[in-house]
Amino acid sequence: MQLLIRAACAVCVVIGCGAASARPAETVVDASVSADAAQREFADEVARAGGPAADVVLATLATAKLQPSILEAIARPAEATRSWAQYRPIFITERRIDAGVAFYREHRELIERIAREQGVAPELLVAIMGVETGYGKITGKYRVLDALATLAFHYPPRAKFFRGELKQLFLLGDKQLAYPLDELRGSYAGAMGWGQFMPTSIAQWARDEDDDGRIDLWNSLPDIVASIANYFVAHGWQAGAPVAIRAQPAEGATPPAEPGLDPLYSVQQLEAWGFAPLEHVDAATPASLLTLEGERGVEYWLIFGNFRAITRYNKSPLYAMAVYQLAQAIAAGAATP
Repeated sequence: MQLLIRAACAVCVVIGCGAASARPAETVVDASVSADAAQREFADEVARAGGPAADVVLATLATAKLQPSILEAIARPAEATRSWAQYRPIFITERRIDAGVAFYREHRELIERIAREQGVAPELLVAIMGVETGYGKITGKYRVLDALATLAFHYPPRAKFFRGELKQLFLLGDKQLAYPLDELRGSYAGAMGWGQFMPTSIAQWARDEDDDGRIDLWNSLPDIVASIANYFVAHGWQAGAPVAIRAQPAEGATPPAEPGLDPLYSVQQLEAWGFAPLEHVDAATPASLLTLEGERGVEYWLIFGNFRAITRYNKSPLYAMAVYQLAQAIAAGAATP
C-alpha cells in the first residue's frame, strides 16, 4: 500500500501494515541512540528462521544508513492530514486519467487476461498502479534496506511491524527478487515496485507470472499485474460486486452508531435509517456508510465488501475512494473509441 509524500505516491502505501497513523514529531527517536544490541538480537532471529547467518545479517545492517527524512515523513501521512476535498485532487486529475487510459489500451490483452482469470476488475489493477507509482514512473528513491532498518530500530511506534518486514526481506533473499537485497529501492516505508509491495506481501501474494524464476515488480508487467490481482483475491474481492454508491440522506437521517469500513448492515437497513442509494443495488447487500468532506459539502456513500478489499491495500478510506474513482474514470475512457 499505498502515498503521497511523493508526486505519484502521495500516500506512501504500506501494503499489509495498514499505513502508519499520524504521529507527533516527538515520537521520533534521537539518531544517537545505539541500535547495536537490537541488531544483534535481530540477526540471531533471522538466522534461526532459516535466513542468512547472523554475521552476514549484521554485516549487511552495518551498511544501512539512518534516514531522518523517513522518520519525518512517516509521522505525517497524507491521509491523516487532509480532507477528501484536499486529497481527491492529488489523484483524480485529467493527466492521471489520460495516462491510465493510455496504459490500459497499450496493455489491454495482458491486463484483461489476468483480470479475467482472477476475477478482479481490470480498471482496478490499472488504478492501483496509477495511484501508487504513476504507472511505474515513481517507485521510490530510498534503499529498502535503509528504510526498513531506520524504522525497525529508530521508530518505536511501529518498530515491531517494520522489524518483521526487515526480517522477511532477509528471508526472501536475492534469488526471489529482481535485484540484490542491498540494491532494492522503494518508498520511505520500504514498499517496492509498481504496486508498492512490502516484503511480507511479496512473500505471501506476489506472483512470478512470466515464470522466469524471479519476482520482478519493477520490470515484469506480468508479475506486477498478477501480483496486484492476487492481493485483491486474497483480501476478499468479489467479481461483479459493487464497490461504493453515492447515497442521498433524507431529512432527519440517522447514521449508524458505528459506521466503520466493514459492511455490517444491509442496504435496506441503511435506507431505513435515511440513506437511499442513488443507483440500484440489491436491498440485501451488506454495506456500511461512509461520510466524506467533499469540495461541495458532505458526501454520503454506501460502501461494500469490495471497498473494504481496497482498504486492505491501504487502510485509509480516502485512498480507497481515490482508487475507486480513478478506476471508474479509466474504465470510461478506455471504453471510448
